[in-house]
Amino acid sequence: MTELLLSPLRRLGHTTINAIWRLGFITRFLLAILRYSGQSLLRFNLTIREIYFAGVMSVIIVVVSGLFVGMVLGLQGYNTLSRFGSADALGALVALSLLRELGPVLAALLFSSRAGSAMTAEIGLMKATEQLDAMSVMAVNPIARVVAPRFWAGVISMPILAAMFNVMGIFGGYLIGVVMIGLDSGTFWSQMQNNVDLHYDVVNGLIKSLCFGIAVTLIAVFEGYDATPTAAGVSAATTRTVVTSALVILAVDFVLTAFMF
Repeated sequence: MTELLLSPLRRLGHTTINAIWRLGFITRFLLAILRYSGQSLLRFNLTIREIYFAGVMSVIIVVVSGLFVGMVLGLQGYNTLSRFGSADALGALVALSLLRELGPVLAALLFSSRAGSAMTAEIGLMKATEQLDAMSVMAVNPIARVVAPRFWAGVISMPILAAMFNVMGIFGGYLIGVVMIGLDSGTFWSQMQNNVDLHYDVVNGLIKSLCFGIAVTLIAVFEGYDATPTAAGVSAATTRTVVTSALVILAVDFVLTAFMF
């Protein structure tokens, strides 16, 4: 009977200790990345290469998704606003929804699924095939050579991808509201211009996307570096990257929204 009572407590204690240990490890890992970033930035061609694979290769899915999200916002927004005789405010609705919330959050979720999982799999495979150990033997720091360029590539790419998502989303709303439904084009843009504030909406949205980029990329490179060097271990690390990134994005979004808006 006593054993049955203690067993859940042991599991809870083990889970709590493991979570605290991983939190401390990822903090030290971030400090190591920042410490060795100077070496990687001196060879900026490494970061440019990773920006291509993490950012440029994610453009298509971000742009197409942004277009369809904007079109859905246009349809749903017009259907709702027209009930209250406020259909002319569709431009402001689409822009504010994208700039404040949907643009940064959905772009970050797409980035974590496309680029974050790829980073984890690549670093995890390098660990499984002992490439990271080989670098250490040759006096090449794997954090400076492999991890830091990918980290900064993600941090740089994320705000740009979020901005592209916003632009395509607004264009999608324009296609639905003006081209398809027939709202006045001048009213659509003037409502957007009058209601969107540069600092309050645009800049805060970019700050959100920058925070998401730091969180997602840190999780991705950490999970890859910490992966068990087996096929199953790399697969599990990739899954953890996507799931953890999604939860962290939503949690950070709530905290930032509470402070910003």
